[in-house]
Amino acid sequence: MAFHQFANHIERIAFGPLRCAIPSNENFMTETPLTRTSPLTAPQTETFSRRRIAWLLIASLPMLAFLIVPLLALILRISPAQLLANLTNRTVIQAVNLSIITTTISVGLTLLAGTPLAYLLARRRFRGRTALDTLIDLPMVLPPSVAGIALLVAFGRRGLVGQYLASIGIEVAFTQVAVVLAQVFVAAPFFIKAAAAGFQSVDQELEQAAALDGANAFQVVRYVTIPLAWTSLFGGAMMTWARALGEFGATIIFAGNFPGRTQTMPLAIYQGFERELSVALTLSIILLVISFSVLFLVKGILRRNI
Repeated sequence: MAFHQFANHIERIAFGPLRCAIPSNENFMTETPLTRTSPLTAPQTETFSRRRIAWLLIASLPMLAFLIVPLLALILRISPAQLLANLTNRTVIQAVNLSIITTTISVGLTLLAGTPLAYLLARRRFRGRTALDTLIDLPMVLPPSVAGIALLVAFGRRGLVGQYLASIGIEVAFTQVAVVLAQVFVAAPFFIKAAAAGFQSVDQELEQAAALDGANAFQVVRYVTIPLAWTSLFGGAMMTWARALGEFGATIIFAGNFPGRTQTMPLAIYQGFERELSVALTLSIILLVISFSVLFLVKGILRRNI
């Protein structure tokens, strides 16, 4: 009783001036002068909602224009006839073929080496996990030039590892192998993070149930974990491929810009900007279409499976 009396005393001190305005019935929130509001009718609510949407659209226009205008200018800068004619250009064909081959290999290596690492991050808690997770994220935020120099001093002819490879006749820098390594280095984290999130979302009780039914560890992963996490794995693989396709900075430093050998589409755009602008525009539009298609496909698949 003493506690309730004390609480009532505090309430009188704090809310005394307002008690006269607060009735004791259960509908006081709609009855008091302090809280009485006139409910909006359906037309008024609809009008308010439309006005709010209109103001949001107006406020969003500057950023939307800033994002869309450069892309639109890129598309309008070259005529359809010239675009089609450039598709048979030798530089364009070589750059497109080399980009497709190297990025396909890069994604394959990422799937093979990145899937176990993603599963480890999703299923195990160990000392140093945060540091490992940060190291995996690091290539995503490092300037590509830094990544290129790091790869060069690691796998170049006089690099930390490259000097031993060179002693047995294996050259890595300024070859197509260097192109693949540069793409894997900057793009693999996209798959690893997406795959780890997908594995983490799988209910471990399902895996345990499969194990109790006699499935070994490989069968559990093959028939339970991967099918349930396939949307994240596919989305991560597509994002990795798109990122590898657009890689420029690390590639030009570590692999060079040699037409037909290490010149991928971004590098051909850089060279075309100096020599033949129409070729650079053609390759830019190809990359724009591919990037938009990949993002649209990934977003559509993920949205359908949420």
